[in-house]
Amino acid sequence: MTETAASSGIVAGIDVGGTFTDLVLYDSRAGAVRLAKVPTTLDNQSTGVVGALDAAGAEIAALDLIVHGTTTTTNAVLERALCKTGLITTMGFRDVLELGRRTRPQAYGLKGSFRPLIPRDLRLEIPERMDASGGELVALDEPALRDAIGRLKAEGCEALVIHFLHAYANPAHELRAGEIAAELWPNENITLGHALLSESREFERGVTAAVNASVQPLLRRYVERLADRLAARGYRHELLVMNGNGGMVSARIVAKEAAKTVMSGPASGVMAAAYTGRRAGIPDLLTYDMGGTSTDVALIRGAEPAVSHEIEIEYAMPIHVPMVDVRTVGAGGGSIARVNAAGLLQVGPESAGSTPGPICYGRGGTRPTISDANLLLGRMNPEKLNAASAQVSLDTIRTIFAADLGVPLGVSAEDAAAAVLRIATAKMADAVRMVSISLGEDPRDFALFAFGGAGPLHASAIARELGVPRVLVPARPGITNALGCVVADLRHDFVNTVNKPLDLVDIEALHAVFARQIETGTAAINAEAVEVEEIRVLPSVDMQFIGQTHLLRVPLPGPKPTREELRALFEAAYFRRFQVELPEIRPALVNVNTSVIGRRSEIDLGLLIDAAGRRATLAEAQTGSRRVWFDGWVETPVYWRDHLPATAVIAGPAIIEQMDTTIVLEPGDSAAQDQDGNILITLKGAA
Repeated sequence: MTETAASSGIVAGIDVGGTFTDLVLYDSRAGAVRLAKVPTTLDNQSTGVVGALDAAGAEIAALDLIVHGTTTTTNAVLERALCKTGLITTMGFRDVLELGRRTRPQAYGLKGSFRPLIPRDLRLEIPERMDASGGELVALDEPALRDAIGRLKAEGCEALVIHFLHAYANPAHELRAGEIAAELWPNENITLGHALLSESREFERGVTAAVNASVQPLLRRYVERLADRLAARGYRHELLVMNGNGGMVSARIVAKEAAKTVMSGPASGVMAAAYTGRRAGIPDLLTYDMGGTSTDVALIRGAEPAVSHEIEIEYAMPIHVPMVDVRTVGAGGGSIARVNAAGLLQVGPESAGSTPGPICYGRGGTRPTISDANLLLGRMNPEKLNAASAQVSLDTIRTIFAADLGVPLGVSAEDAAAAVLRIATAKMADAVRMVSISLGEDPRDFALFAFGGAGPLHASAIARELGVPRVLVPARPGITNALGCVVADLRHDFVNTVNKPLDLVDIEALHAVFARQIETGTAAINAEAVEVEEIRVLPSVDMQFIGQTHLLRVPLPGPKPTREELRALFEAAYFRRFQVELPEIRPALVNVNTSVIGRRSEIDLGLLIDAAGRRATLAEAQTGSRRVWFDGWVETPVYWRDHLPATAVIAGPAIIEQMDTTIVLEPGDSAAQDQDGNILITLKGAA
């Protein structure tokens, strides 16, 4: 191991969320884990990061590795709090970012608005043109380029995008423009469209480049500020940042491809789920992460999360870099319940957020939410709410539920709260269907992996709704994203466009593309100051039948497929997805993809729960009982998870509480623990 390399020792995984900053500190030499959860400092996230390290009692100078998941770019994109950015493009194509795919924000009605990332007056055109085969039609007008750069500098732009037509086929003009821009532009915030995404479709490539440039200065400033604060406290090793593809990259170079960090928070949780499921012998999972504002779901098959190159963050904002395929619905603990003008109960997407938050937070919230419904029905302990500023009486919550929901619906406050949970369950089950049934997968073949602060409260009900037989609850559901930072591997993804009918593809040239991608990815991983145990290569292609619009990802067994293998694998994948054979239509090979993964050493997840705290019997782990609503009130035992015997088997109904979440075990269900401290819930009637 080099002086700066670290694959073991003391590793800190830190995830910054909207409400809390979570930390997992893993010391492989001492065989110990320390945890911390502190409020997120939204004005400067680095303050919360250092605060989490201090709260865990970490000696920063002694740390061997820090891996950080940040919401800096995600929040900037969603809130449109972006840096002023200029675009230089091919003559006649300045409006590609605004025309898009001629879709509408709302499918029905002549309404809706769209605001492009870069305003029209900062999108400049210059003479130059390549054709789709990479041949030069119009030479690059260098004086016009220099003039455009000067105009954008004078406008106060902080970042620059150079995005020329068909640069994926021949990047010569973009590369030359980049050389000139490097001489004239006052900083490093220059994005070449082909360098970030070398595939066809000008709109998607342009938007991805625009997102990258617009957040690049923000991310660069943030990681530099954080690195400086850590260095001032004696940290001398590598700082790694999570990417949205579930891998991580050095903070030294992360800003160059800043768009890849969008959605890094959800991705880290999915990576932790895949890691946990593989160790638990349950490699096929549907992940369900419920927080305060929204719920994120994803699919994992064979301990490999589904990765998509076509994530649309919001309307007309596709980011075509590889990201873990996470779908989001507006149902979280803070989702507000109301009766609409038609007399129907609705839950979300409006959220109380963290300020004022649900009624039970005691911060001035006055509208009923999912969290309040759980509290009113006995599923949560009002004395153990991490986010609560002041305790609010159950009578206060009951009165609000009765007035806002019960009276309009003609039911009691408790019945209204139960209805809120049933609607929330249906919405979250629909989100899981988006990543399973809609993609041709049967939820009954998977286990539901429940995490997030609110996930285990609803997991059994959602699994029952979907017919999923088992629920896997990790040792620390509320800090799973931070754990994902600790266990994540190094990863680099590459895409190159071919876009030819399969029978016209030069197979030798295809093999050469794979070889270049593997060589580049391997070199990038070897250049990182982090040791890996092995390097894995996952080649794939994107294919379609000629005349179709959407692509189908086809994993390959190796980087040297024959033409016949490509055809057979694509047709098999197409049939699995659509149950249709189309032998009369020619397939086309569109993109060539490779993921190069540097696998880090294993960590012992059993350390997440201190074995010294376990009790000898289940009775000793019980902290009491309370009335809980399960289609009626039931006196229900309550257990403290850290005290459960290692071999405990619990019959429902039961409530299991811990520092970061509450688990609801419904009547007839049963739960047992494994060697890593995971709780596996088997639903009543499941085989």
